[in-house]
Amino acid sequence: MAKSSTELTRELQDSIRRCLSQGVVLQQHRVKLETKPKKFEDRVLALTSWRLHLFPLKVPAKVESSFNVLEIRAFNTLSQNQILVETERGMVSMRLPSAESVDQVTRHVSSALSKVCPGPGCLIRRGNADTPEGPRDTSPNSETSTSTTHSVCGGFSETYAALCDYNGLHCREEVQWDVDTIYHAEDNREFNLLDFSHLESRDLALMVAALAYNQWFTKLYCKDLRLGSEVLEQVLHTLSKSGSLEELVLDNAGLKTDFVQKLAGVFGENGSCVLHALTLSHNPIEDKGFLSLSQQLLCFPTGLTKLCLAKTAISPRGLQALGQTFGANPAFASSLRYLDLSKNPGLLATDESNALYSFLAQPNALVHLDLAGTDCAIDLLLGALLHGCCSHLTYLNLARNSCSHRKGREAPPAFKQFFSSAYTLSHVNLSTTKLPLEALRALLQGLSLNSHLSDLHLDLSSCELRSAGAQALQEQLGAVTCVGSLDLSDNGFDSDLLTLVPALGKNKSLKHLFLGKNFNVKAKTLEEILHKLVQLIQEEDCSLQSLSVADSRLKLRTSILINALGSNTCLAKVDLSGNGMEDIGAKMLSKALQINSSLRTILWDRNNTSALGFLDIARALESNHTLRFMSFPVSDISQAYRSAPERTEDVWQKIQWCLVRNNHSQTCPQEQAFRLQQGLVTSSAEQMLQRLCGRVQEEVRALRLCPLEPVQDELLYARDLIKDAKNSRALFPSLYELGHVLANDGPVRQRLESVASEVSKAVDKELQVILESMVSLTQELCPVAMRVAEGHNKMLSNVAERVTVPRNFIRGALLEQAGQDIQNKLE
Repeated sequence: MAKSSTELTRELQDSIRRCLSQGVVLQQHRVKLETKPKKFEDRVLALTSWRLHLFPLKVPAKVESSFNVLEIRAFNTLSQNQILVETERGMVSMRLPSAESVDQVTRHVSSALSKVCPGPGCLIRRGNADTPEGPRDTSPNSETSTSTTHSVCGGFSETYAALCDYNGLHCREEVQWDVDTIYHAEDNREFNLLDFSHLESRDLALMVAALAYNQWFTKLYCKDLRLGSEVLEQVLHTLSKSGSLEELVLDNAGLKTDFVQKLAGVFGENGSCVLHALTLSHNPIEDKGFLSLSQQLLCFPTGLTKLCLAKTAISPRGLQALGQTFGANPAFASSLRYLDLSKNPGLLATDESNALYSFLAQPNALVHLDLAGTDCAIDLLLGALLHGCCSHLTYLNLARNSCSHRKGREAPPAFKQFFSSAYTLSHVNLSTTKLPLEALRALLQGLSLNSHLSDLHLDLSSCELRSAGAQALQEQLGAVTCVGSLDLSDNGFDSDLLTLVPALGKNKSLKHLFLGKNFNVKAKTLEEILHKLVQLIQEEDCSLQSLSVADSRLKLRTSILINALGSNTCLAKVDLSGNGMEDIGAKMLSKALQINSSLRTILWDRNNTSALGFLDIARALESNHTLRFMSFPVSDISQAYRSAPERTEDVWQKIQWCLVRNNHSQTCPQEQAFRLQQGLVTSSAEQMLQRLCGRVQEEVRALRLCPLEPVQDELLYARDLIKDAKNSRALFPSLYELGHVLANDGPVRQRLESVASEVSKAVDKELQVILESMVSLTQELCPVAMRVAEGHNKMLSNVAERVTVPRNFIRGALLEQAGQDIQNKLE
């Protein structure tokens, strides 16, 4: 309360507080308001957080006029304790009772403005040097501080509250809470409008407006949310003022051509614009917008690092302007790393695309290029990329395009040259591209010559490869060592899989294989193909980690593959979706899960599974401690829920509980894993040994009467082998027990015990350093409060006693978690 407020009666002060119940009254001053030239009348000036109110000296109090601090255009302190305020609506002149009152009001307005728009350009001006300036407290926590170092998310909540007051709208506390709590806790500098999509358009507009002077947020994100005109207007305003917004994402936000034209104009107005990433995908912007944008991008001194214009109705004419901009502004050659022009049919079908090809053929910095569905001639593009960014391009999506715009059966030379020269490719998508045999061979030859790449994902799905393509893959894929993931779905291989599957197994670099929609064959052939697949994944040196046969309509024959999963040790992920295997398939899968310990992920929707089938899976997961993820089978669950809602809900909750348990548990019980493995050995290897022993014993009985000495020696050797075979039944349990005993008290555990002790000491030392630093900072910022405290040393010791990391926690983390994982590997 200001000292001058003592001249006001308590009744009037209380009445003013009641009148302004929605805001806390911070100051009250009795002033002389100039109502006419040189005519002053008594008023009360009441200050709330963002507004100045004038009241007549009457009870009950009633606001005569008020204005928000953002309405202030000029603020001058004159002689005789007079303040002259220029607002949007006119001039306000008033005299305060003392210089101290003037200083208090000035401090309040200055502090409020600095919170709304921090930075020297937004502070109020003082117009008269006659008014003495008192000592200014500029510490980070002072009222007049303009520093935002310690503000939560750059003071967004204060700015938002001030704007709400300025516009006469209710301030949404949930917005402030989300930003101050969630965004701040996650150190999140991306303001996502989807977090507030449930609010009205005018609320979103104020949030965007609050970003104009905010120095914390660097990205504004909106996807699949149609924005109203008032929100888009504030987006433009924010971009015209912001000096910190680096990325703008307005994906499927309902933008029109005129918005992009205005956006281009805004870029020209803001000299401090630092925007370097722009996403306007899935908006019907058309050529008018692109022509304006391209013209403005010519003036970007640092270019853009990311530009996404997917499905924006751009035509070849618009692309020509964009390509010319890329070529004319040298900054783009070194800055542009991410370019997405996908889903614009016909975009690259004409000669107007030459400007883009020319840019791509020059040395550039592209790392990610998406031209899917643009009618691009792949041979021309690869020729350009070979010279432009072959050494650092990592992602290339050319799906739904044509191999070449020229007719002819010769293999385009660019295919082999590009894929043999690429240095960093990790993802290549040629899906739904009719790939001629010569092009496929050239691609595979290029990859076979490439010694720089590894674990490349190659998508050749829906490329109409058929028998000729299968033959080419069989002949050349074995020499390709850089492909780690291969998608061959929907290529009409059918019966050719009989020879293709074994050929795929010979490539030991393949980790992920997709073969769905290739099984349109007769029942007998289908069984043969599935047995080939089983043989592939059961090989000891099988490199596959995931296998997909999705949407293959295998029906009940899916069980052939499922039965092999029980003893399989290489696959960590399998996709069985869209095969209509029904409850019998779920039953077989449940049995496989009970003994499998390598699978981590299963996808299996669209299989006509009922609640009974899900119940089998739930029971199996009770004993399976290794499966971590099972996609939600939307189609089957919905169908099962319609028939048996309560049972379906209970069963799915049980499945989810088991998966949560598996994700939190470090390992499955070792005794259980041992029994599973022993059971698998008994059911496979031991059965084979018993059959072989039986056959050998029959031969021994037939030859035991033979007098020849060499035969008798062979019989003795055979009897010894039979004896070893019988003893081998006890070998596996004995080996497990030996390894288990040694691992429990071996050198690894002893070393971990020693490390746990050393880590505990290091943690204690680091905590001590942190506490001392915190106390020192507290002394610097709050010296008076620290002097009032009983003493530095006593305070530090009290805090140190409470802030500790228990030694048993560190020991448990090392021995029970890391140590258990190491022990499992040893065993």
